[in-house]
Amino acid sequence: MIPYGRQEITQDDIEAVVEVLQSDFLTQGPKVFAFESAVSKHVGAKHALAMNSATSALHVACLALGLKQGDILWTSPVTFVASANCGLYCGAQADFVDIDKNTYNISIDALKAKLELAQTTNTLPKILVAVHLCGQPCEMEEIFNLSRKYGFSVIEDASHAIGGKYKDDYIGSCAYSDITIFSFHPVKIITTAEGGMALTNNEDLHKKMDLLRSHGITRDPEMMTQEPDGPWYYQQINLGFNYRMTELQAALGISQMTRLNVFIEKRHYLASRYNELLANLPIILPWQHPDSYSGLHLYVIRLKLKDISKTHLEVFKELREKGIGVNLHYIPVHLQPYYQQFGFKYGDFPNAEKYYAEAISLPMFHGMTEEQQDQVIRILASVLI
Repeated sequence: MIPYGRQEITQDDIEAVVEVLQSDFLTQGPKVFAFESAVSKHVGAKHALAMNSATSALHVACLALGLKQGDILWTSPVTFVASANCGLYCGAQADFVDIDKNTYNISIDALKAKLELAQTTNTLPKILVAVHLCGQPCEMEEIFNLSRKYGFSVIEDASHAIGGKYKDDYIGSCAYSDITIFSFHPVKIITTAEGGMALTNNEDLHKKMDLLRSHGITRDPEMMTQEPDGPWYYQQINLGFNYRMTELQAALGISQMTRLNVFIEKRHYLASRYNELLANLPIILPWQHPDSYSGLHLYVIRLKLKDISKTHLEVFKELREKGIGVNLHYIPVHLQPYYQQFGFKYGDFPNAEKYYAEAISLPMFHGMTEEQQDQVIRILASVLI
């Protein structure tokens, strides 16, 4: 089976982790700080905070921005559930903005229309989570301008997008957002096994997220409400969580970061081959916005079902049966049973639902060979034609 994604672990990666196992620190130590520094320096953000998952990073980002009960968070329906769940964790409501037909990210036209309506009904969002699906950034300058007009904060869910760029700025620079989130899950562009990171240029947000990821505890006397009892003293000043990254994960991340550009270049090469060799099949190929340089975490095709004698499900199953590990990213969140209890239903976000009815993620990962890619193309063609 050729998987849709696969991590690449080298001997250098292994040795980096073994070095930590033989050191004095296994949890919070110098490797976590070094990993944060490597990522923030690469993308051009002032602050970076490594955590045990991108979901955790999304949660503390929302809390740091003041999301609470009675507030509303908006995001794309075509994303993993964590992009919306982070709002519910804070006691807020979650709502969605339909996707653009070409980029599959939040539609700017739909966002403008929804904001205009929300202003009249006093239901404007506190936070917008802009999801960079497949690694392609959203139209962030437009989103940033709207955030200033309507008064909401912006989180970039860049779980798919490390290494990509928007208008010559690396994704993660927070040039058009308050906070950016990366994921280092095994199938992502770089991995720490599990892990995530929050980046910001705002010192206050950085301090709040730093507290929240580690139980709300500080050892900084300037943040305490009383004089320390002694050198051992720490003080809990907020209700936080155990969302910290380990030294083992950080060491792996540091090693992986040295190959980030190589990973991205290979993904662009594979995507270019797919674009050329799939051009004559009854499918819609991914479209890239001219302002974006995608991280290309995923290569998603859409079936032209009117030109195919099989259903979406039949094509998917047949590819799997023939050893092609395709996947589908994602089931629209508003169609999940948990979210339908809040009143969401089929028909609410038609572009997202049409995407879901046609989309298939083809295998693409750094270690993929041309022979494997040719096999995917050959079997896909045999299934469709």
